[in-house]
Amino acid sequence: MFSVTVRDHMMIAHSLRGAVFGPAQQLHGATYVVDATFRRVQLDVDGLVVDIGRAGEALRAVLADFNFHNLDELPELAGRNTTTEALAQVVADRLAARIAAGELGEGAKGLSGLVVTLHESHIAWASYERPL
Repeated sequence: MFSVTVRDHMMIAHSLRGAVFGPAQQLHGATYVVDATFRRVQLDVDGLVVDIGRAGEALRAVLADFNFHNLDELPELAGRNTTTEALAQVVADRLAARIAAGELGEGAKGLSGLVVTLHESHIAWASYERPL
């Protein structure tokens, strides 16, 4: 299995519902370093997993929808606890939609999987993995 990872970041505000979250139930900020790993069994005809430039642009575009926003106020996230795990899934699903729409080029049609990891800090992170 081959893979290529691109990285970006986003700064958000949000609050989490439920006693398990303690003080994080209050509005607070978070800065996530976000990795998107694209996987495929065999390289494309150009010897690539995916065009790394297009992959980086797609990740940046997905994160722009959240960067510098209060997630509690975004209609598409209404009613969801925007935990790190849940955000990883949202980012992965949005990247998958861009891949399906052809935004990462013809070669991206051979991708078999995608993993999105949100790093909360240097000691804690969460990932979501999905097939393509």
